[in-house]
Amino acid sequence: MNTLTREFLKSRFLEYYCKSSLDLPPVLEAREWGFLLFDGAGMRRHKSYLSGGEIMDYLRSMVPAHVYHSAAYYDRPDAPTMKEKGWRGADLIFDLDADHLKKAPKSYRKMLDLVKLETQKLLSFLLEDFGFSEEDVSIVFSGGRGYHIHVRDKRILAMGSDERREIVDYLTGRGIDLESFIREIPIAGDCGSESARMLRAPAQGSPGWGGRVNRSIISFVERVRSLEEEEAIKVLSKSKGIGTKKAAVFYKSLSGDGVLDKIRAGNLDLFKGSTDIWKRLLAEDLDGEGVRVGISLDEERGETDEPVTADIRRIIRCPGSLHGGSGFRVTPLTVTTLEDFDPLNDAVVFGEDQVSIRVTRPFKTEVLGESYNLSEGPLEVPMGVAIFLMARGVAELR
Repeated sequence: MNTLTREFLKSRFLEYYCKSSLDLPPVLEAREWGFLLFDGAGMRRHKSYLSGGEIMDYLRSMVPAHVYHSAAYYDRPDAPTMKEKGWRGADLIFDLDADHLKKAPKSYRKMLDLVKLETQKLLSFLLEDFGFSEEDVSIVFSGGRGYHIHVRDKRILAMGSDERREIVDYLTGRGIDLESFIREIPIAGDCGSESARMLRAPAQGSPGWGGRVNRSIISFVERVRSLEEEEAIKVLSKSKGIGTKKAAVFYKSLSGDGVLDKIRAGNLDLFKGSTDIWKRLLAEDLDGEGVRVGISLDEERGETDEPVTADIRRIIRCPGSLHGGSGFRVTPLTVTTLEDFDPLNDAVVFGEDQVSIRVTRPFKTEVLGESYNLSEGPLEVPMGVAIFLMARGVAELR
C-alpha cells in the first residue's frame, strides 16, 4: 500500500469515527484494549479506559486500522504483563472464519453465506443444548470473513481453558459415536421369552445430539430415496459388509409408505434382517479416498476456531469499529437480525461517490449489489467499493 492510499484510508476512517461510536462491552474499566495502526508497526495493547469518550478520543487522534478489546476482565487491564493484570474471568468467545471451514468456496459471497449458516448452527447449540439466554449472547460480523459470538452468562466467566475446550468438543461432536445412540430392545415372544430384538434410534426432537442423530439418519435416507435404484445400490454398497443384494432389498424397503415417519419416531426396523445393514451404515467408515460413507454426523457438527474459545486472555474485534482489511463495519447483531443481515451491503459504511483507483492485480468480488471482475488498470468505482479494494491490497488511489 503506497502512502497516498494509506493516508486516504486513514482520512476516511477518521471521518467515520468522528460521526460514529463503538458498541462498547460491559464492565469497560476492566477490559484491556489493543490497536493496530496503519503504519504496520505492530499491536499496541495493554491499554485501558474508563469511558467511551476516552476511547473515541484515541480513535480520532491515532486512527487505527483495527480495534480490539479483551474477552477477559482484569483488576489492572493496563499492566504490562498478563501476570500483573490480575485475571478475574472472561466472556466465552467463538470465532467462525471461512478460512477454517472445510471446503469453503472461493467466492467471497458464497464464503460469507456458508459461514453465516455455520454461525446459525452454532447458535442452536448455545441456545438449545446449553440453554444460554438470547440476552446473554451477542453476534458480531467480524468485518472480514466470518462472525464472532460473545456469551456473557455469569456461569461461564470463571471457566478455564480446559472447560472451554470441552464445550468445543461438544459443539464439534468430537468423540461422539453414532453407534452409541442406537439400542437393541428385546421383543417378547409368544410365551413371554425374548425371541427377537428391535433396533431403536433417538426420536426426532430428542434433546442434544440425539435429535441430531435422527436428522442425520433422515438426511441419508432422503438422499438414497432420491437416487435411481442402480445409483442408490452403489451408494449403499460402499459400506463394508453390504453387498449389492442386501443393498437392493434395503433400497426397496426405504421406498415404502410411512418409512420416514417410522424413522422420525426412532424405529429402524424396516424388515427382518435390516438391523445388520443399519449397523454397517452407522459405522461412519471411510472409503479408499478418505470420504465418509454411510450415515454421517458431519452436517450436524458445529464449527469454531478452538484456540480462540480456549484462550481466556484473547482480544477480539470491537463491534462498531472498522476492519482495516476491508473497510467494513464490525457489525453488532442479534439472533433475530442475523437472519436478514447481508454483510456485502449492510456492513458497508462508505457511500456512492465515485473514486478513481488503479487496480494492481485481477480480482473478483461483489459489493453493494454489484459484481466486479476487475483487470489491472485505472477504474472509477463507488467509495465503498474503492475502500474495500484498497484495504484488501488490490488497488491504489489514483
